[in-house]
Amino acid sequence: MDKDKPPIGVTFLALAVWLVAAAPATVAVAIELQAGAYSFSDELGGFRLISASGTGTTDDPVVIVEEIPSVDLAILVIRRYDVDALGLRPVGNRLTLVKWVVNRSARVWAGFEVELREIVTEPSTRGDGLSFNQAGVQPGDIESNAFTRNDRRFEPADRIVFTGGWVDPGASARFRLTITDPTPVPVFYLLQDPNLLSAERRGAGHDLAAAGSGAALKPPRSHTHQ
Repeated sequence: MDKDKPPIGVTFLALAVWLVAAAPATVAVAIELQAGAYSFSDELGGFRLISASGTGTTDDPVVIVEEIPSVDLAILVIRRYDVDALGLRPVGNRLTLVKWVVNRSARVWAGFEVELREIVTEPSTRGDGLSFNQAGVQPGDIESNAFTRNDRRFEPADRIVFTGGWVDPGASARFRLTITDPTPVPVFYLLQDPNLLSAERRGAGHDLAAAGSGAALKPPRSHTHQ
């Protein structure tokens, strides 16, 4: 079975306040799962990590399933293992990631933003090397089954804004991301920010007629944390 198929800008002050508020509630229930030469954790809160599998290559992407219970910022912590010490096969400095995100909030998502950071409180810069394959992006590197458009904003932060669709409460959306870093660090972060339907009235230009809700789509069930 193909595992890729069904079976934020945040200011320093706002993020710092959010981290302080979230930490006491999330430390005791944090989940960290290994997939290939990486581990993925929900320790900074905002969502629940359900499963992770795969190695992270183009043909065998890391597939993670997560639930976001609100419309607040959710931060995925990604760690690189010492592949030599663990006897793992190196996958280079390119990570192909497929995310199944379940909307457990009571609100419709009219868009979805993701942002890469090496320092959780500071936007990624051109000099750090971390990006959504900025130097060699190819068709299929970045896509979603729930949103028809993606706006790649590489400067001043490495961010992608998905629009042209929606995700109903209880429904799921799949996002395929390609992450590259020629100067890798042991830990980096993926910030995730659902956009509400009300954003349409602020001129965001979401075309809700362009895609269906995806309510019938289901994420894969593998390596599930209970």
